[in-house]
Amino acid sequence: MGSGQFRSVNTFLLIICLFVIFVQQSSNALLLELSHNFKRSSESISSGCDIFQGSWSYDDTYPLYNASSCPFIEKPFDCQRNGRPDQLYLKFKWKPNRCELPQFNAPHFLRKFRGKKILFVGDSLSLNQWQSLTCMLHAALPQSNYNLQKKGNLSTFTFREYDVSLMLSRNAFLVDLVEENNNRRILRLDSIQNGDAWRGYDVLIFNTWHWWLHKGRSRS
Repeated sequence: MGSGQFRSVNTFLLIICLFVIFVQQSSNALLLELSHNFKRSSESISSGCDIFQGSWSYDDTYPLYNASSCPFIEKPFDCQRNGRPDQLYLKFKWKPNRCELPQFNAPHFLRKFRGKKILFVGDSLSLNQWQSLTCMLHAALPQSNYNLQKKGNLSTFTFREYDVSLMLSRNAFLVDLVEENNNRRILRLDSIQNGDAWRGYDVLIFNTWHWWLHKGRSRS
């Protein structure tokens, strides 16, 4: 091999070595940056982000769905259809004091909960939450196939493509309401046999409140 060829080979090997060193340093820098970002994120979370402490913040991108065109909203819960003239109240989102909640992402939600069953248990507030979630998903993916079934107090909304089921069980008290021999209905605070129906779900969301404040016949 001539001296010229030898120098060319050495030059080529030198370039390869420098490239490998550059890639290694770049990778190390990237890993270091990711490590710092993860550390900052962990410190931010550990420093405390109470999602229950915050205020309502105006956001012009809201609402995420049109209640009047959503087929799952019951008429008593559609303010616009019932004659409310203003729409400003639809433009607010919840903003915690020390962190930022990401905007709802329907495709991400459905991928995350693929094959899962989510059950809302409670009264009209649970109904509102269930209807809002189904409407947000339907508005973001209007062409996606879904199935809606109602059987007794149980409503089931299923996105077939993702096999995600959103279910609502209407239950005002959560605990058992039983009839005694004198045809009186008794609220058994020590009994929750109906809870057997909640087994096998991946996510459970409970709610009940204003029924406990009722007096006299309105409570029954």
